[in-house]
Amino acid sequence: MKVVIVGGGAGGISTASNIRKIDKDCEIVVLTRDDKVAYSPCAIPYVLSGTIKSFDDIVMRTPEDYKSKDIDVITEVEVTAVDSDKKTVTYESKSKSKTITYDKLVLATGGKPFVPPMEGVDLDGVYQIRNIEDGKKVQKAMETAKSAIVTGAGLIGIEIAYALMKQGLNVTLSEMLPQIVPRSLDKDMSDILVKYLEMEGINVVLGKPITKLIGDGKVEKACFGDEELIDADMVILATGVRAELELARMAGCDIGRWAILVNDRMETSVEDIYAVGDCVESKDLILGSNTISQLGTTAVRESKTLARTICNKKSKFNPVLNSMVSKVGKLEFGAVGYTTSFAQQNRIRPVVQKVEALTRARYYPNAKPMDIKVICDGNGTIIGCQIIAEERVAERIDTMTLAITEGLTCFDLSNMEFAYAPPVSMVTDPLILAVEEVSKKFN
Repeated sequence: MKVVIVGGGAGGISTASNIRKIDKDCEIVVLTRDDKVAYSPCAIPYVLSGTIKSFDDIVMRTPEDYKSKDIDVITEVEVTAVDSDKKTVTYESKSKSKTITYDKLVLATGGKPFVPPMEGVDLDGVYQIRNIEDGKKVQKAMETAKSAIVTGAGLIGIEIAYALMKQGLNVTLSEMLPQIVPRSLDKDMSDILVKYLEMEGINVVLGKPITKLIGDGKVEKACFGDEELIDADMVILATGVRAELELARMAGCDIGRWAILVNDRMETSVEDIYAVGDCVESKDLILGSNTISQLGTTAVRESKTLARTICNKKSKFNPVLNSMVSKVGKLEFGAVGYTTSFAQQNRIRPVVQKVEALTRARYYPNAKPMDIKVICDGNGTIIGCQIIAEERVAERIDTMTLAITEGLTCFDLSNMEFAYAPPVSMVTDPLILAVEEVSKKFN
């Protein structure tokens, strides 16, 4: 059996590795336009900030490493054609074009950065960050830049803005919506994060889209609305990604609202063609409808399911909740499930409670404030949680991910056993405090 994988990101390279763990004999070929594989784009902001010393430090494997596992990784090529009838893939390198056959084809084409339709995006000094080469360009530009604007206040945008600020630039973070991280946080929670960013020295502009970029060959200013101008030696477009679907359409795969349609075995509508990662739609756990989950953790989970599918093992990819966590400076923030506003948009009447607690026993040194928000549906079933603190956010988000996955109510969770020691928690865990308070709204 010959498996050809298009894409060397988290979904593609993990699929190759997981297939090899199960099947020691099949032929595996990975085609990627990048010159590097097995690195996390999520680490790029931390290299820019200086927290991680070098881009080389975030590359975990080389093509040669995969060669030793009998996985052929072909870098710096562009796949230009897929013929699902003949079962062929055509790719081009700098010097030649080649067509190869496959028995099984995996599309792990990921996403491409969305470029807002505004004047001036083609000026020098305007960047997108999708891979290490993009990160290196920004790192080089930082050497002479004094001011920067990052537009798009999702996770990557916030992390990049903080990184540039740490390197001494005067930074503006802009978001056309009235809050940051709108997919994961409610406004009252995002306001806590905004306050922290502003205290750290980042200028946050909300509810005002950039209408144009101004400069003579190189960007110099950004215009917000009709007249407000902000100086910028460099502009980072952190405006999200859109699934790369050209090859999927060429192969005849069914496309949904956002991306490739797959079943819970990662099979597309075309026989022997599969897809994983940012280019596919996932099933939402709460509503059961399709959604997108452009997270590295999702891609890795999908790759495990797909490897078992290709190797004729029992497999099933579970629906998603889009749990996330991030850290900027000292502050950690995380979320899972629905926000209040998203629940309302989907005709769920949410019952919500926000509490303030501490990360340790109140008498223990260096206890930090923790803000927790719990969202339930009308029956008390937990459908969302958001947490902000300087420590121990991730493990509590993981706990709430499990609670939502298991369909627990706030009443169920309030009676569950939790571990305790003064250096790591209050005697009544902050999660318990939150669900106890929301439970009272049902009495």
